[in-house]
Amino acid sequence: MSTHAARYAQFRRRQGVSSAAIEDFQHLYGFEFDDFQIRACKALESGHGVLVAAPTGSGKTVVGEFAIHLALRDGGKCFYTTPIKALSNQKYTDLVRRYGSDSVGLLTGDNSVNGEAPIVVMTTEVLRNMLYAGSHTLAGLSYVVMDEVHYLADRFRGAVWEEVIIHLPDSVRTVALSATVSNAEEFGQWLLQVRGDTTVIVDEKRPVPLWQHVMAGKRLHDLFVTVDADEEGDGDTEPSGSKRTRKRDRNSGQRATGGREIVVNGERMRVNPRLIRLAQEEGRLTQLAHRRRHPQTRARGGTPRPRAKFPPPSRVQIVDELDNEGLLPAITFIFSRAGCDAAVRQCVVSGLTLTTDEEAEEIRAYAERQCADIPAADLAVLGYQEWLLALQRGIAAHHAGLLPTFKEIVETLFARGLIRAVFATETLALGINMPARTVVIEKLDKWNGETHASLTPGEYTQLTGRAGRRGIDVEGHAVVVWQPGTDPEAVAGLASTRTYPLNSSFQPSYNMAVNLVGQVGRERSRTMLESSFAQFQADRAVVGLTRQLHKHEEALDGYAQAAQCHLGDFMEYAQLRRSLSDREAELSKTRKDRRRSEALRSLENLRPGDIIEVPTGRHAGFAVVLDPGTRGDVPAPLVLTVNRQAKRVNANDFPAPVEPAGRVRIPKNFSARSAQSRRDLAATLRNKLADLRTEPPPKGREATAGEDPEIARLRRELRAHPCHGCDEREDHARWAERYFRLHKETEGLRRKVEGRSHVIARTFDRVCGVLEQLGYLDGDTVTDEGVRLAKIYSELDLLAAECLRRGVWEGLSPVELAACVSSLVYESRRTDDAFPRVPRGATEEALTEMVRMWGDLHETERDHRVSFLREPDLGFVWLTYRWAKGDQLDHILYDAEMPAGDFVRATKQLIDMLSQIMGAAPEGGTVRSNARAAIDAIRRGVVAYSSVG
Repeated sequence: MSTHAARYAQFRRRQGVSSAAIEDFQHLYGFEFDDFQIRACKALESGHGVLVAAPTGSGKTVVGEFAIHLALRDGGKCFYTTPIKALSNQKYTDLVRRYGSDSVGLLTGDNSVNGEAPIVVMTTEVLRNMLYAGSHTLAGLSYVVMDEVHYLADRFRGAVWEEVIIHLPDSVRTVALSATVSNAEEFGQWLLQVRGDTTVIVDEKRPVPLWQHVMAGKRLHDLFVTVDADEEGDGDTEPSGSKRTRKRDRNSGQRATGGREIVVNGERMRVNPRLIRLAQEEGRLTQLAHRRRHPQTRARGGTPRPRAKFPPPSRVQIVDELDNEGLLPAITFIFSRAGCDAAVRQCVVSGLTLTTDEEAEEIRAYAERQCADIPAADLAVLGYQEWLLALQRGIAAHHAGLLPTFKEIVETLFARGLIRAVFATETLALGINMPARTVVIEKLDKWNGETHASLTPGEYTQLTGRAGRRGIDVEGHAVVVWQPGTDPEAVAGLASTRTYPLNSSFQPSYNMAVNLVGQVGRERSRTMLESSFAQFQADRAVVGLTRQLHKHEEALDGYAQAAQCHLGDFMEYAQLRRSLSDREAELSKTRKDRRRSEALRSLENLRPGDIIEVPTGRHAGFAVVLDPGTRGDVPAPLVLTVNRQAKRVNANDFPAPVEPAGRVRIPKNFSARSAQSRRDLAATLRNKLADLRTEPPPKGREATAGEDPEIARLRRELRAHPCHGCDEREDHARWAERYFRLHKETEGLRRKVEGRSHVIARTFDRVCGVLEQLGYLDGDTVTDEGVRLAKIYSELDLLAAECLRRGVWEGLSPVELAACVSSLVYESRRTDDAFPRVPRGATEEALTEMVRMWGDLHETERDHRVSFLREPDLGFVWLTYRWAKGDQLDHILYDAEMPAGDFVRATKQLIDMLSQIMGAAPEGGTVRSNARAAIDAIRRGVVAYSSVG
């Protein structure tokens, strides 16, 4: 260290800004630490745990790496946990580069490397499993870093973070690293409660300022303008880093008029009025065009679809414009894998090239080196040459459907600055370190599995957080592509909102219950679970609910006073009126229920070949019954529509009884999976309907019955009540009605208060009730079957344990076992395949038994008021069976229409599950040895390629 640097470091230590350990640590980096990093490191050095909440790219991981520095200095261990394997692999590579391979280990479901090293990177699930198993690897553990700890809000995997935080030994200090959340202090208070001394450090300042833009047509417009901007400007700016000079004095042109002011990068700003005018003009054009086409809707005020003032630019045009403005490298988020791949093809076909010849050669050499172990035949299947051509031009896709090796190559080349345009799904925003100069968001809504939902402010911030590379870019840029109907004010709301609460998704599971009861007993387990963040938040909510409850009770007294009548007890009279209204509603519902029962009976009487009319729902129209579907609790006929679709309908599609309109003969060789069979039968159906030419029978009317005796009695009592003759009766009635409405709300509030108190412990009791009924627990004792369940960490843990206990998998070959177990880990991305193919024989019999057992378990869960077990998914069974038998990759991927990345990921999840089953299966049976053989059979080819670079 130079004399000047040494003096400066000494001065900082005297001022209490730093310390010798922090100064030594900082020398490992090429930049001076920010204030929040120094404060977090000082807290760690003082023996505290820390929660650091800061924006993406701000350098939170420096704090986690300081924990590693302290652990190595003191001869202890540090575990660095991440939510996803890809991030674990990336962190492992980074730490090996710094500390050497002897000092760093990696533990994920796929890899186990040097697990006893002083620094071990792992997924959070691995650490949870270690804690429950009492692993010897925990000896000497001093620190645990939990990167991306905001994942505990994930409804599928979030509970793992809370389990780890609760069960870590008191001697271990935790370093929780989170994205910016609005309730960081609340989360920190919980950590203080369960972990002891914890310092909360929140930093909302981005290390690289972020400028927001909208791309309308082929031009970039600033989303925000300064409040005192030049009134004569044109509303456009030239982004920083462009080939032209950014002119701050015309930051966006028009003086901002109207709308609320916000502070952006330290400046008072408003939404660009030019964009607001564009949106208004687009709206006027839309209305005008609609009225010209549909003049009859003018008076009705119909709502037309937005007309594009600016047709959205092509993906090639977007990249080209960003390149012209000097805003590459860029990540364009497209919420579709197919869309990402299509964008790459469009750029390549257009001839777009973003690299020099020397860069292209460097890219090719690196990619070939990393793919050298992959057989040429597999590379051909994976579209390697097309992928490499795009890479050499500086263009790539990044999504879960890519082969892991391909994804890692893209990440490395992008980090080196050789890839300039990446088209990615939102999964890239979840932790992978791939910052860019610019982030483009193609659309502000995405398919969430059920519907197209708008992006939340938190999602928008997570995506745009990638923009601006620290130490490289002076500014980062976020670009929203203008689509028909774009609302600049709504975009501004996404960009400026700072409320992203972190809410717990924790709930007990079967595996968790047997592990906890086995370690500390049932009562102590309840107490531990009461300390979860979920219960902490519920308790805090109860305080506010109780305050609200008291206010409601005071208001009820006031309403009752206002409803008093000098002739008698008006509340009694009002109750009679309500009872009369309730009885009339009840009779109406009874009539509807009777019609529904009649409709159900009519469905139960259907036979294959019946022609029916489906009156409502997605498949309304005439159809022929293929299978009455009466095996379950409620009939769900499988029908073939006149449009050749084989679909199941249910009772909701039939508000009234159904009568067959005729019959057709279904050929013996008919197969609903065969397009030709469906086409032929649909043609027969249409011909039959043409012959029938019958109108549907007129709907009958309900017979008018005599007046209900209860209604007659209530009306007599109402007329006889003293308050019936009051001149102010209706005025009193309004106050009474307010009383009853508020009383109903108050009772609901009271139930909420009761429901949130000890909610986690009550759920735990119900889980234990299921386990006791099935013989996995006996009071405070974990049975032998429970010990097996404790070794299975899966969403379908209880079903897997039941399969082992009942010997469902005994006698299966390794190939058949792999196929059956795949149904426990795989979840279809598409639900339109109503007929998943499964191998005949023993595999089909075992799967049938597994589905039947799931039904039994589902009934048991319902009895105990819990619901954790989803139905086994058979969508990966046939592919697993073929792969385990040695079928070629190209045949499997072609037939399944499945991306290689999905296939590899699902197979690796299957390997992990088979490993758990191997450890839990009874000794001496065939399942244990066959599980090992099944793993060997499927861990080959693309599945076996290492994902650690």
